[in-house]
Amino acid sequence: MATNSLQSLNYRHRTPPLRRRHSLDSPPPTLLLTPKPNTGNQTLSSSSTVKTYSLSSSSTTTAQSTTSFDLLRRLLDANDFREADEETRRLIIALAGEAAQKRGYVFFSEVQFIEEADLKTIDQLWRNHSNNKFGYSVQKRLWEKADKDFTKFFIKVGWMKKLDTEVLQYNYRAFPDEFTWELTDETPEGHLPLTNALRGTQLLSCILTHPAFAAQQEETPLLLEDEEEQKQSKLPVGKGLFKTNYSF
Repeated sequence: MATNSLQSLNYRHRTPPLRRRHSLDSPPPTLLLTPKPNTGNQTLSSSSTVKTYSLSSSSTTTAQSTTSFDLLRRLLDANDFREADEETRRLIIALAGEAAQKRGYVFFSEVQFIEEADLKTIDQLWRNHSNNKFGYSVQKRLWEKADKDFTKFFIKVGWMKKLDTEVLQYNYRAFPDEFTWELTDETPEGHLPLTNALRGTQLLSCILTHPAFAAQQEETPLLLEDEEEQKQSKLPVGKGLFKTNYSF
């Protein structure tokens, strides 16, 4: 049984047939080099009286003039989680600074330039519109619960899927069709927002360890694991057997 478990974790390192998405930490495809403009008519019509979330005063001038949390709030109000995920990606790029905006994606080293208040606002919007099921702080709690093992974490939040094989194997989900864009009882906790980890997990790690969530462990007590989670946590997933090549 132990042999099968180890064999099952020997993931095949072939490039999954996934369509490249607008990435935060790696150059996106040619058609996606420019992030979506922040226009209110992408999916929803503008309202005459809309509460706008403003950026903190210490944000860069460029970010102040081009970035607002209003569209993200309205998309989440409408439960349009697919577009809200895309808008979150655009916001992270805008808040990371002028260089990231010109480049069209974020280096993990630029996450430190995002203001705590701004990252907390994004996280709070996701939590408020998902009954605390989505958001970066939720993902951080689950990541720490998985002993900061990204493979276990990816399986927990549903970013990888179990294959129908005799031995236990997982593969990457195909973006966007195999991800869940609605809030149901079956939607994995922490499933959204997505973070591309094509070049590794440093970007996601920097987001989850950002000072904005430094006190998150004290504010959100860990829930007791159920029997199934305890069994899953004992599996030696990814310990020296899995190369980071997450490409959703």
